Amino acid sequence: MEFTAQDFKKGQPRWCPGCGDHFFLASLHKAMAEIGKEPWNNAVISGIGCSSRLPHYMATYGMNTIHGRAAAIATGCKVVNPDLTVWQISGDGDGLAIGGNHFIHANRRNINLNMILLNNRIYGLTKGQYSPTSPRGFVSKSSPYGTVEDPFRPAELCFGARGHFFARTVATDGAHTVEVLKAANAHKGASVVEVLQNCVIFNDGTHAAVYNKAGRAENAIYVEHGKPLIFGKDREFGLVQEGFGLKVVKIGENGITEKDILVHDAHCEDNTLQLKLALMGNGDGFPVALGVIRDVEAPTYDDAVNQQIEEVKAAKKYHNFAELLETNDIWEVK
Repeated sequence: MEFTAQDFKKGQPRWCPGCGDHFFLASLHKAMAEIGKEPWNNAVISGIGCSSRLPHYMATYGMNTIHGRAAAIATGCKVVNPDLTVWQISGDGDGLAIGGNHFIHANRRNINLNMILLNNRIYGLTKGQYSPTSPRGFVSKSSPYGTVEDPFRPAELCFGARGHFFARTVATDGAHTVEVLKAANAHKGASVVEVLQNCVIFNDGTHAAVYNKAGRAENAIYVEHGKPLIFGKDREFGLVQEGFGLKVVKIGENGITEKDILVHDAHCEDNTLQLKLALMGNGDGFPVALGVIRDVEAPTYDDAVNQQIEEVKAAKKYHNFAELLETNDIWEVK
């Protein structure tokens, strides 16, 4: 059976015009259509926040849960119904503040979820407080003189929790977002996709450097497994290893050729270089890495739980409640 994006649409989105949520929703509809799994075999689970309204606009199963608890509900959903494809939608506040503990443990357990983190570096629904990803010095309603905190970097949390899949995309880059979502869905285990998006009301321009095509050509690098790490408008720059770090070089200068450029290995179990790629682009002279940065196979929690249940059942003398009652001494009262 073939599907179109229209088969996954429902309702009229109620976000501000220009909000990144609109762009992402359109990409999710297209990705689900291309994946081809029936709408009734998908579930979209969210917490609280602007982005968490998304299940209302999906013709799938869905649940708009409570603040920060999307991962917990999504975990239960997946373990109880392993055949269901579960998409977890969280904002940076919902997912990394009150929901931060659930986020790291979902990664540690490697639950087979598609975990989408829509990152606009602000609390939009509650009208503009700084979030766990807001940069140090950020001025907001809850930090009128600037924050005195360093932000979380989602990749760092994911990798630190022994996550096996991390990717990043930009909400306005629709075609790329669709491909990243398809890759996340193909990965068996906890997949984290960080979506850089804009809040036009309370944090306009937060990802301006990469939010349009020209900006991405200048300030981003699209990483792809097995391909050299080359970037720039004319693909004139590349990344090489220098000591324990990375270095930007210009191809053609100082004898540098494409053969000298690092080749991306998303499947390497050692995440050292993957993490360095994921953390680039914070005013450090490096481009922002977009694409699938880490994609490593590992046993999943939900498979392990269900396998354990079957093993325990097979070893027991009883398989239902009636048989359980008969395992003890029985007296017949006359």
